[in-house]
Amino acid sequence: MSDSRPFEATKKGGPGKQLFFRKYLGCSIVTICGLFMIALTVSIGAFLIFKGMGTFARYGHSVFEFLFSSDWSPMDSGTKNGGGVGAAIYICGSLLTCGLALLIAAPFSLAAAIFITEISPKLGAHLIQPAVEIFVGIPSVVYGWVGLTVLVPFIRDTFHAPMGGYSVLAAAIVLSVMIFPTITTVAADSIRSVPVMYREAAYGLGSTRWQTIYRVVVPAAAPGIITGIVLGLSRAFGKALAVAMVIGKTRAFPAGLLYPTNNLTAAIAADMGNSADGGEQNLALWSMALLLFLISILFIVVIHGVGKKKEGMVE
Repeated sequence: MSDSRPFEATKKGGPGKQLFFRKYLGCSIVTICGLFMIALTVSIGAFLIFKGMGTFARYGHSVFEFLFSSDWSPMDSGTKNGGGVGAAIYICGSLLTCGLALLIAAPFSLAAAIFITEISPKLGAHLIQPAVEIFVGIPSVVYGWVGLTVLVPFIRDTFHAPMGGYSVLAAAIVLSVMIFPTITTVAADSIRSVPVMYREAAYGLGSTRWQTIYRVVVPAAAPGIITGIVLGLSRAFGKALAVAMVIGKTRAFPAGLLYPTNNLTAAIAADMGNSADGGEQNLALWSMALLLFLISILFIVVIHGVGKKKEGMVE
């Protein structure tokens, strides 16, 4: 005679029904959280568009003036065309500091990733990579304070910088240290994911270890490495406090790497609290925030494009 107790337990709300309920509840919670994050992102984008477009819709400024003019003299009055909203100096400062930081950090990050994964995997996995990842959790103000007290005087005394060491170079070095862990971690994970058969095939053809690394492993991991570089660049564009402490915050185009300037994030952080809500300066700052948001969206699109290219190469 068969035992009907499992059926009766399920029918009366036993383990089977409880398992189904937990699974349904878990899927529902995950779905709600995912939809909430999507709605939050869309809401932030819509809010930035609403506030950022006020510079052009309410005060009649043109996009060309905002992007390419250096006349930054907005007013907090409601007068139409009361002042200038040219953000070219801030845009140029962001591009210079982030671009130079990427040029400094990318080679060191790639070299560290190769050492962690190919040269000394045990030492890299147990010591170097955890040490690198610790830098991600260090607050930005710590980087800025070290840059202010150590790096700025060093640049002043070594290169005789005209503005006491506050410069594009100082901001770029600080940013390069801040994005180094991001690029290194993503690049190391990408190199580690290259199949072992690629290395074995290269060794079977008589390649040395270095030939295998730069002719086989690095090209195969290139999409992931590029993703790490783009993520690092995206992080560099969003940093405000550390850069503001060493860049000098002067409203002028830099005459060289040893000269000060300003960037988008530092200008927003410094001026947003001192501007009247709805005024020309306030809306111009929101337009700069909208520009940073669009740049972030562009980086996300690039990352997805690189990811699809990587999937196509694997297939």
